[in-house]
Amino acid sequence: MRLYILGFCLIPFLVSCRGLPAHPLLTPSGASPVTDYSSFEQYIAQTEQLLARHRYFLTGDVQAEITANLPFERFPDQPLQPTRGVLLVHGLGDSPWSFVDIAGSLSRHGFLVRTLLLSGHGTRPADLLIADHDSWQQEVRRQVALLKADVEEVYLGGFSTGGNLAYLEAAADPLIKGLILFSPGFQSGQPLARLTPLLSRFKPWLFVPDPERLTNYTRYASMPTNGFSQYYKTSAKTLSSLSREKFRRPVFIALSEHDSVLHSAEIHRLFVEHFTHPQSRFMWFGTSPPDLADARTLFIDSRVPALRISNMSHMGMLFSPDNPYYGIHGSERICHNGQEAEGAGNDCRSGGEVWYSAWGYNEPGKIHARLTFNPYFEVMMKEIKSTFTL
Repeated sequence: MRLYILGFCLIPFLVSCRGLPAHPLLTPSGASPVTDYSSFEQYIAQTEQLLARHRYFLTGDVQAEITANLPFERFPDQPLQPTRGVLLVHGLGDSPWSFVDIAGSLSRHGFLVRTLLLSGHGTRPADLLIADHDSWQQEVRRQVALLKADVEEVYLGGFSTGGNLAYLEAAADPLIKGLILFSPGFQSGQPLARLTPLLSRFKPWLFVPDPERLTNYTRYASMPTNGFSQYYKTSAKTLSSLSREKFRRPVFIALSEHDSVLHSAEIHRLFVEHFTHPQSRFMWFGTSPPDLADARTLFIDSRVPALRISNMSHMGMLFSPDNPYYGIHGSERICHNGQEAEGAGNDCRSGGEVWYSAWGYNEPGKIHARLTFNPYFEVMMKEIKSTFTL
């Protein structure tokens, strides 16, 4: 009976997508992953050529779009020859620009910081129709090898799906010194996530916005079902690895209690039980402390009425309030935020007063846009510095 009910509930998702328009964003570009390089400089140059040739540009500022999606590195002012390096891995549908503020801060703390662009990203969402998480892991491993050649100590960082990829590489490589993870996607908060590998065979897209209204060039606004499927596979591998062996090196994790994507309480439990290094830290952004008490957990009240912030979002912790694109006075406002009130999105887009929150949060009498910055960004970076005694 349960299988029958489940199958009945999935009928809307198994309908074919033959009615979708043949828009370039929904059509694979034919781009091949960048592989013919032996240095990070060559990797950047070849990726720039790939973006120039295969990206579908959303605005008239071609160079800004290429720059936002291009891997980059940040060198510290001191020491001139850094001994520590960190590779930062972006999330599903995101770009290296996710780390523009974090990279600047880490480089000021003495890190050589590098980012990468996972295959299927930066060009158009349809290129994720054939993306594969094993290829992503190989791309991370290759960048780690390049970084090892330039520094003595290598750390990995990641956001969301990138957090899973960073953990999996560190679990397989004992020479990785530690992890810096933002909203790591260890455990999905979506009950049907485990069905996405099956769904991707029948329904390539679950949701497609109006392509002509898209202007945010730092991340994809639509996602093939296969993208979610590949995320789920990294999550399953992460949970399997953690069940076999504890992670005993320092790790920093920042996560929102109200994350609409992840099962926050379960991820905190995994931290308490499986990340055992006494110097590790977990920053819990929420309105109530997590259920499991742990001396390594730092509670941050994410409700900041003075800035009209109701709670912290999945992506918000990545960016400084001063960020020119996503900050307090940034040019990008994400109004598509799961609003229930009719016309709420239009009021947001017209420049009306809004509050900020995680996806799907509602409160009577308030319109909520996505929170795209972290009011405690500097506090978070100081905690990272403390975790790794920088």
